[in-house]
Amino acid sequence: FDMKEKFNRFMQKFMTGRYGVDDLSKLTMTVALASVVLSLFVRSRILNTVSLLAILFTYYRMFSRNISKRYQENQKYLSKTAGIRNRFRKEQNIMKQRKTHHIYSCPGCGQKIRIPRGKGKKVEIDCPKCHTKFIKKI
Repeated sequence: FDMKEKFNRFMQKFMTGRYGVDDLSKLTMTVALASVVLSLFVRSRILNTVSLLAILFTYYRMFSRNISKRYQENQKYLSKTAGIRNRFRKEQNIMKQRKTHHIYSCPGCGQKIRIPRGKGKKVEIDCPKCHTKFIKKI
């Protein structure tokens, strides 16, 4: 117990003024982990090198004292991957809503429309965007 407390105090003191973990370092650590696991099955110096470099880069960023520079790097990464991340977030949201709603696309404009489950066998839907009326069997 005493060693654990000493270690925690040491880490708090050591990490003060350091950048820490952000989304870019999570990505590089994931790449490192994936390449390590892959290198267990496929013997390759390239995979070993990629693993080592990704781990070193991640720790370099985490322990860096140049916080503004690391923040700018992370913001650049986030801006370049915003479209992909938003797409995954939308798909995840749709999957959650499928439990409580039927989701249809308007044949006129392609707008996605949510209809609560349990509204009967047939539903007449009026598209809020283009006002096309269509009937769907639930």
